[in-house]
Amino acid sequence: MTSWVGRTAAEIAAAVREKRATPREVVAEHLARIEKLDGRVGAFRVVRAEAALAEADEVGSRGDLGELPLAGVPVAVKDNLAVHGETNRVGTAATPDTPAGADHEVVARLRAAGAVVVGLTNVPELCVFGTTEGVHGTSRNPWDTSRTAGGSSGGSAAAVAAGLVPIALGNDGMGSLRIPAANCGLVTLKPGSGVVPAGISDGDWFGMSENGPLATTVEDARLLLSVIAGTDFVRRDAPATLDVAVSLRSPLAGATISAPYANAVREAAGLLIKAGHQVRRADPPYPLSLGLTSLATWTAGTSVDAQGLDPRLLARRTRVHAAIGRRFVKSVRTGRARQELRERLEPFFAQHDVLVLPALARRSPKAEAWHERGWLRNVLANTAYSPLTPPWNLTGWPAMSVPLGTLPSGAPTAVQLVARPGSETVLLGIAEELERRQPWRRTAPLD
Repeated sequence: MTSWVGRTAAEIAAAVREKRATPREVVAEHLARIEKLDGRVGAFRVVRAEAALAEADEVGSRGDLGELPLAGVPVAVKDNLAVHGETNRVGTAATPDTPAGADHEVVARLRAAGAVVVGLTNVPELCVFGTTEGVHGTSRNPWDTSRTAGGSSGGSAAAVAAGLVPIALGNDGMGSLRIPAANCGLVTLKPGSGVVPAGISDGDWFGMSENGPLATTVEDARLLLSVIAGTDFVRRDAPATLDVAVSLRSPLAGATISAPYANAVREAAGLLIKAGHQVRRADPPYPLSLGLTSLATWTAGTSVDAQGLDPRLLARRTRVHAAIGRRFVKSVRTGRARQELRERLEPFFAQHDVLVLPALARRSPKAEAWHERGWLRNVLANTAYSPLTPPWNLTGWPAMSVPLGTLPSGAPTAVQLVARPGSETVLLGIAEELERRQPWRRTAPLD
C-alpha cells in the first residue's frame, strides 16, 4: 500500500486527480501521523479529525475533481485566519470562543482548489513574537525539539516539517513566515503587497502582514501561492541571467551573524555563480533609524490588535508591547517612515535583481515559557536571532526563505531572497535553482 505521508502536495493532488488515491485515505493517513507525533511537536491547537474526513469525502465526490490543483491535499491553517465553524483564538485567552461564520478568503480559495483543512495551528499571543508558546501550547522545531519552531507561524511550520501535512498556510508581519521556515527547513514566500488577500487582524499591521505558503519544496510553495493569489506563478524553463547582490550585514545595528548562517549565504552565492548569474557583494543602505522604525511599527500593530480585549487575560509581555505601541500608532499610520525606507532602498534594487542574505542571525531560542517572561527579555531574544526580516515588511517587497546548509546539531540553516515589487516569479526561479543544485531533506527524522 502506498503511503502518502511525506509526499508533496503536487504528488498527492496528481494521484487524487488520477484516482490513484482517494482524499479520505490521504487525509486519514495524515490524521494518524498527527495523533502519533503532535504531542512531541505541538503544531496544532485544533485538529478537525471528524470534520476533515467528512470534507475529504465531499472533495472525492466533486464533479471537477480531475481539475482541482490541490485535490485531496491536507492543509493546516494558522490560528489567526477564520475557518468556518472553528474558533479563531490568535494564541490568547482574551479572544472570544466563538466559531467563525465563514472562511477567510484565502481559506475559501484553498477549499475551492480541493484542499482539506485538518486543523488550526498554534501561534504566540496575538502573533507578536518569534517564538510560539502560550496558553494553547508550545510549538517545537521538529529537527530539534529542544528549540522553538519560531513564530509567529510556528505551528504551521512545525506541522509541515514534521510531515503532519504537506503544506500549510501562515502569514508574515515582521518575518512570521520566514523565521519559522528558516528554523524548520522549509520554503516560504512572503508576497509583495496586494498579491494575496490579507485581512489579518485589524488593519494587517498597517498593511505589512501578508498571507503565504509553507512547504517542503519550491514546487509546492509555487502551487499554494498560486491558489491563494488566484494567479498562476508559471515556472520559467530558462531563467534569465540575473544581477545578484550578496550581503552579510544585519539591517539592525549591533546584531551579528553567526558562522552557520553566513556560510549558508556564501554557499548560495557559489551555487548561483555556477548557475551563470552575476553575483557580487553589496550591502543595502539601511538607515540607522531602521531599528526604531521596526520597533514603533511592531508595537503599534499590537496596540491596535489588543484594543477591545480584556488586558487581564493577556500575558504581561503582550500588555507591555501594546502599551509601548500606543504612543506610536498615530505616526505609524502616516506611513512616512516606511515610504522613506522604500525611497532609500529603491536605487539599490534598481541595480540588483535579487538580494541574498541570511534568513536568521543564529539558531532559535530554547522552547521554553517565553510568554511568562518579561517584555525586554523577549524583545532582546527575538532581535538577536531574527533581525533580518523586518525591512521587507516595512517596504512591502517580496521575500523568501530557502533551506541551505546545517547547524552543528543537524538542524537546517537558511538564506533569505529579496527582490523588488512584482518579482515573486523571479524569487521562485532563484529558489528552484538552489534546490536543484543543493537538494534539502524534506521532513525531520521524527520516526
